[in-house]
Amino acid sequence: MMPVCVRVPKNEGEKVRADLISKGILDARWRIGSDGPFLLFPITADEYDGYEITEADLEPLEQTPADYKEVLEIPDELREVLPTSFDIIGDVAIIKLPEPLFPYKERIGEAMISVNRSIRTVMADSGVKGDLRIRELERIAGEGSAETVHKEFGVRMAVDPSKIYFNPRLAAERSRIASLVKEGETIIDMFAGVAPFGLVICKRARPKIVYSIDINPEAETFVRKNMELNRIENIVPMTGDATEAVKGLPDADRVIMNLPQTADAFLRDALSKTKTGGTIHLHKVTERSELEDLIEKIKGHAAAGGFEVTVENITELKTYSPTMSVYVFDITRQN
Repeated sequence: MMPVCVRVPKNEGEKVRADLISKGILDARWRIGSDGPFLLFPITADEYDGYEITEADLEPLEQTPADYKEVLEIPDELREVLPTSFDIIGDVAIIKLPEPLFPYKERIGEAMISVNRSIRTVMADSGVKGDLRIRELERIAGEGSAETVHKEFGVRMAVDPSKIYFNPRLAAERSRIASLVKEGETIIDMFAGVAPFGLVICKRARPKIVYSIDINPEAETFVRKNMELNRIENIVPMTGDATEAVKGLPDADRVIMNLPQTADAFLRDALSKTKTGGTIHLHKVTERSELEDLIEKIKGHAAAGGFEVTVENITELKTYSPTMSVYVFDITRQN
């Protein structure tokens, strides 16, 4: 049996690998292969994003339990409510548990560590709280705090998800934005956290400067640490409300708005600091059935502030609920 593979140029390998994992279609039964300047990723799908699909003679991986549910001892009637996915940030796993599983949380955490030796500690996530978007975390297995170093596209990011918001599932989106950045751009990241967008952009492109804004004072501490870790000097960390912080900044070629619940409420503030012809990347969670209506609302909201915009691209970033998804809208200011 030869696995189905997607054939990818090596310089795109890390981005594609992260995206295949996030979509759950990387076939973990096989080792990743190579073919000259190309990598061969085994997949469980018949196609992927327009890349060439082929069959290849790959080396099988030793089949050890990869799913914590395989080694977990728990009443059968509760198995159907076990989470099928969780986040890994550095060596910290973060999982959301429904209430019926609370009495078994330590057992679940230990099972997760037993099948993944790269996990140091497991945190149960009770949700993002407050204006600072901080996760309420409880250690249920392992040792140490939630502070860790997350690696992405050759970038090292110091982060503590119990103190500052961080989403590891946006790796492919960060890479996409970096690929769009032209040399010498001025960039404003209005809700930056530990500056994952800015860090990836500065590593993979050549912007003039990235202004990294967050209302959480912990963010600036981590951004400065991450600048040192990655030897980056052209990020300016700023603490404060983005609507006020942007007022003293130069106009930007690109503005990033990763605040899915309410980013559209700050659109006019972003447009006021975007050059004509510049781009805003606005993240927004919405009902899939209301996507077209939201596009018109974005245009109308901009027009009410005297701005003409076009929505050049819409990408679905992740599922939020059975009927909702998080999208990114690439918006160009026309006047």
